[in-house]
Amino acid sequence: MSLVVLEDVSLSFAGRFIMEGLNLRVGETDRIGLTGRNGSGKTTLLRLIAGELEADDGKVRSSGGLRVGYLPQDLELSGGRSLRQSVLSGVPGREELESELASLEEELHATGDDEQQMALAGKIADLHERLLHFDNTYAPHEAYRILAGLGFSDDDFDRDLGEFSGGWKMRAYLAGLLFQNPDLLLLDEPTNHLDVPTVVWLAQFLSRFAGAFVLICHDREFLNEQIDRIVAYEPEGIRQHAGNYESYQAARAEEVVVLERRAKNVARERQQAERFIKRFRAQATKARAVQSRIKALERMEDTETLTDAKALSFRFPPSQRAGGNVLALEGVGHCYGDLRVFSDVSLAVRRGDRIGIVGSNGAGKSTLLRIMAGRLSPTEGTARLGHNVTPGYYAQHVADELHLKSTILEEVWRNSALDDITATRTVLGTLFFSGDDVDKLIGILSGGEKARVALARLMVNPGNLLLMDEPTNHLDLESSEAVADALETYDGTLVFVSHNRSFVNHLATRIWDVADGHVVEYPGRLDEYMRHYSQMQREAREAPESKPPARSDEPPSKARISSDKKRKKRAVTSPKAKALAKRLEDYERRIADLEKAQSERTAELSKPELYEDQDRYQEMLSAYTADQHKLEELMGRWEAVQGEITELDSAARGEDA
Repeated sequence: MSLVVLEDVSLSFAGRFIMEGLNLRVGETDRIGLTGRNGSGKTTLLRLIAGELEADDGKVRSSGGLRVGYLPQDLELSGGRSLRQSVLSGVPGREELESELASLEEELHATGDDEQQMALAGKIADLHERLLHFDNTYAPHEAYRILAGLGFSDDDFDRDLGEFSGGWKMRAYLAGLLFQNPDLLLLDEPTNHLDVPTVVWLAQFLSRFAGAFVLICHDREFLNEQIDRIVAYEPEGIRQHAGNYESYQAARAEEVVVLERRAKNVARERQQAERFIKRFRAQATKARAVQSRIKALERMEDTETLTDAKALSFRFPPSQRAGGNVLALEGVGHCYGDLRVFSDVSLAVRRGDRIGIVGSNGAGKSTLLRIMAGRLSPTEGTARLGHNVTPGYYAQHVADELHLKSTILEEVWRNSALDDITATRTVLGTLFFSGDDVDKLIGILSGGEKARVALARLMVNPGNLLLMDEPTNHLDLESSEAVADALETYDGTLVFVSHNRSFVNHLATRIWDVADGHVVEYPGRLDEYMRHYSQMQREAREAPESKPPARSDEPPSKARISSDKKRKKRAVTSPKAKALAKRLEDYERRIADLEKAQSERTAELSKPELYEDQDRYQEMLSAYTADQHKLEELMGRWEAVQGEITELDSAARGEDA
């Protein structure tokens, strides 16, 4: 079954076709990746599917009752409710039910009419049943697990949404979408604003998502893990391919070779026919053969070859050789007021190192890099550059380092170590700034264009120590990989922060993990470190814990309290009544045990680390579901036995009377 169908859809902006005659079907379990250069129209396609835009021509049809969750790159979220409320109330229909319930309760308190009170009480009971269904379908512990997986702590749950930064608001919005469990997710760069651990968690979540999704992402590794179809914006138009990004790239490369060979063969045949016609046109004995060649020549069609979009391609110039010890951090710590970010960091950077800095958002990665770049003085300790070291710095928020009222050429030439302005123009040309483009003001550029200006500033004066904070932000997948390729050939020392796993795995040979106020160094690649980290967490969870002895004054369960009261009221005399009472007591004991077990499982299921061990998570979730059914069954049996006892008591009172 198709969730969304696009039939012969065309859309243009400012006289340029974004898509023309596009036919696309999104099935119930499709996992589609959109690829193409920035500005090619990927986001436009998501907005069309989400219903935010209308096509110029063609039709966009959705299945009845389709629930769509759309995560845009940029959004504005206001405060006024807690993080917990914003996620739980996002479930379709919940707010309407809660509003109706509140209205009916107000009416109930306001009326004094007995009949009206009974009618309102019935409606309220019905709404409570429907809300109970929501709670079973959208269990709060699942929302808390998603929030924890996206990096929120328990202390954040009751904070007003307006208190969070833009990146954390984006996470909150994503949490709400995942909790709603829509039929179709539309995700536009969901890994932006996420750190590496959270990207890993999101990848695991999506790999088990039962619905369909359409994904835009500049992280090759993340994209390859998640998708089974590609919709690619190419110079010749929109292409579709069954498979992930790697397989599409391989298929396209093979198609390029086939078409080029076919074009050469056609050109050779054409040349041979033209040569034959020219040579034998005047000979009567060859007239028939010449006419045959002429007709064959007329039937020949030009074979088109594929032209890839203009690719970002550049290299950093050779750098001056630095000493062996490039940078030393000695007892470095930093505080923002009463908030301590990290302390006692003592690490060394050696010539030729490729260090990737990872960690949760807010852990202090950017702060550490700014201290290393000399942009921030630590509150404790020192950061010392080695002999003959010249650092170059790329800021995460590139606009912070650029003069917005300067032109592109002025900005880059101001920072250039090159001999003449022509060489600087050449560098700008490799980054797609040519002709009159170089006279544009920095302030009017897009995020991707500003990122390219920042790269140009480094290319004309890179130094021999590059310190880069999220260099792939604002870049499309192909440009991100071009930056990685350029940095791979850089002959200096590289230290960088990135959430892009593919980028980190491509470049880093050492990992610095900033967490819990400290920096842990790992001599290897990111994938190796993540496996090592997961194993350490697993061993910590499996280690035997010393549990406090059970308290004798622990309060009994609700079922136990209820049963104690009922037992005091019962006068058990007949053998049948005694048997029923024994069964009732057994049911009450089993119900109390199950309620306690379910309470413990609810707490466990809300922990993000549980999700890393999928076998254990699935085992616990299955146990929770199975015991919930058992609990409902036991409650039904308890009610039936209680009914029998009530009947016996009534009969006994009638006989005594």
